[in-house]
Amino acid sequence: LGDVYKRQAVLFSVFVGVGSGLLAGYLGGWLDTVIMRLADVQLAIPAILIALMINGVVAILLPPQLQHEMAIYVLILAIGVSDWPRYARVTRGSVLVERNKEYVAAAQVIGVHPLFIMLRHVLPNIMGPVLVMATIGLALAIITEATLSFLGVGVPPTTPSLGTMIRVGNNYLFSGEWWITFFPAIFLIVLALSINLLGCLLYTSDAAD
Repeated sequence: LGDVYKRQAVLFSVFVGVGSGLLAGYLGGWLDTVIMRLADVQLAIPAILIALMINGVVAILLPPQLQHEMAIYVLILAIGVSDWPRYARVTRGSVLVERNKEYVAAAQVIGVHPLFIMLRHVLPNIMGPVLVMATIGLALAIITEATLSFLGVGVPPTTPSLGTMIRVGNNYLFSGEWWITFFPAIFLIVLALSINLLGCLLYTSDAAD
């Protein structure tokens, strides 16, 4: 379950970020300005604060009996919304390069609809950097989820989480049972580092191609 909702959070970030970046880069104008300024404002705020704010707002809006049932979905929303600007900016930069190429001009000359050009021609050619970022984004999602669970606002207590195990282990840290915190913390570090290294390898491979 833990791996599933982290992947869902990353996919949500990719969907929102790539979609908004694709529209901003290809259509330009006021839409580009609005989307990029929103991204700039959010990038100026730490992602964990955005996630905490969304979690808190939704917790206030939801009835108490639904908060436990919807906790996973709120966590997916919080992680996804906090991370979309990175994908939007990378996608926009790639689209600005692609839309000036000959194959896009040829499609425009023969009257292909702009939406079809974006989805059928431009999008497949910009997915390389996005997939690399999504790999690294999975590591960030794992760290964000662990941080939220450590603070007590992440997954429900009955759901396994490294952040929850570290938080619970802190209660026994000075009683000699240090391993309750130590091993989940080490596993979290190794897991995030391994995924980041995989992202670096994909980036190197993509750059070489």
